[in-house]
Amino acid sequence: MANILKTEKKIAVVAALAEGSSIRAIERMTGVNQNTIMSLGLRVGEACTRIMDEKMRGLHCQNIEVDEIWGFIGAKQKNVRNRHAGMNYGDIWTFIALDADHKLIPTFTVGKRDSYHAKMFMEDLAGRLNTRIQLSSDGLTAYNEAVDYGFGCNVDYGQIVKTYSVTDLTGTMVGKYSPAEVVKTEKTIVTGMPDVTRICTSHVEKQNHTLRMHCRRLTRLTNAFSKRLDSFKAAVALNFCYYNFCKTHKALKMTPAMSAEIEHDFWTVADLMERCGEI
Repeated sequence: MANILKTEKKIAVVAALAEGSSIRAIERMTGVNQNTIMSLGLRVGEACTRIMDEKMRGLHCQNIEVDEIWGFIGAKQKNVRNRHAGMNYGDIWTFIALDADHKLIPTFTVGKRDSYHAKMFMEDLAGRLNTRIQLSSDGLTAYNEAVDYGFGCNVDYGQIVKTYSVTDLTGTMVGKYSPAEVVKTEKTIVTGMPDVTRICTSHVEKQNHTLRMHCRRLTRLTNAFSKRLDSFKAAVALNFCYYNFCKTHKALKMTPAMSAEIEHDFWTVADLMERCGEI
């Protein structure tokens, strides 16, 4: 007879995954086997992808910021060997869109940092919006063609490029993982008539920090990285769905989904699990 995981255990496991706990830590806290945790996380993550796809439609956003965050599957690109061929090993990037007003994440795309995935990302973002938006990005070359591919001329698009120093404010050399001082910012109008004062990527860059804190597979300098691409995608999807619908944003005093009038109430983890078909 199959061992059916109790509802309260499922909720405890998914809540811990969404708050950035590692699989082995969750195993110690809940007594649930790590293979069961990974299987549950994969199913819930795939269901969260479907929830995001269904809910994030017809959005009335005005100011969208986009950025990419680096991760890796199995091994960093420099350490990938021939024996890993066909295993999707190496660097992976997550393209993220953030509504700067409502703090909502309308969509994301996991893939390589190339023109193909940038186009896929922008086409998906454009298809979720009901209004003309102001779009801000960094200076990634692939964005110019991707924005034109996804939006055409129906967007006010600007880029901001930040130049960093190699020393901090005290003159000390900055280490590999230490933030450098921004010494210059350059804003460029690419398409339409964006408000230059609102060309910004600071909010989505802060979201990158939130993602690293709450998605264990993107935490730096740990052995919690994903070994499979589908597991990575599921973990990221769970994080964004939990962030949009369950987590109270301190500045907004509500969830981003409530602020954007997609939902009228908070979701608990149990509500999320129910919508994922797990309880």
